Amino acid sequence: MMICRIINSTVGKKVLMAISGAGLFLFVILHMLGNLQIFLGPEILNHYGHLLQSNVELLWPARIGLLVLVVIHIWTSIALTIENRAARGTAYEVKKIVGASIASRTMISSGLLLLAYIVYHLLQFTLLKTDPSYKNLEYTLVDGVRCHDVYRMMIAAFSNIWISLTYIAAMALLCLHLSHGAASMFSSLGLKNEAYACRIACFAKIVAVALFIGYSSVPLAVLMGVVK
Repeated sequence: MMICRIINSTVGKKVLMAISGAGLFLFVILHMLGNLQIFLGPEILNHYGHLLQSNVELLWPARIGLLVLVVIHIWTSIALTIENRAARGTAYEVKKIVGASIASRTMISSGLLLLAYIVYHLLQFTLLKTDPSYKNLEYTLVDGVRCHDVYRMMIAAFSNIWISLTYIAAMALLCLHLSHGAASMFSSLGLKNEAYACRIACFAKIVAVALFIGYSSVPLAVLMGVVK
């Protein structure tokens, strides 16, 4: 079938990787904005958490959609890497490595490390498997609805310096990955040319730094006692 041929082509894989990456990039931004509500207090954050958990008809399609995006992104990344290495000679590969940035050279390894951390992160904050005490945290909203106390759970987790440091390190890895991936996304979709390639690369780095600051501010605020 024509669709299968397009998907299995190099161009098709690049487009799929770019589209899936764009979807995950948007999720990263939205997730950070959700996390930052911890600075608004327990009422706001827990109401937000309850809103997400109670809308099952939206929650599960969103989770399945994210899983599909992750699978597509990983598959296309690995497939394209294998194809590139098979098509290029050793001399070219050495030349490419010398001129490449750290972010571009570590896209596969950083992606796999991030995948491992995401699994742990889901076990900790979504499935509540790493600490049984998280399951017993409850909060009563102003309207009398009882919900899981996301605020106290985050405080309890990030009060552990090792959990916070691991989280910050993972966010650094994520933003390193995004600093190159976000710029490459424009190229794969045919939206990048030499006239503004530098601006796109600069924009990607600025967004990556902003995301790192936003995500890291939460565990740092807990450790410093700014939120408690």
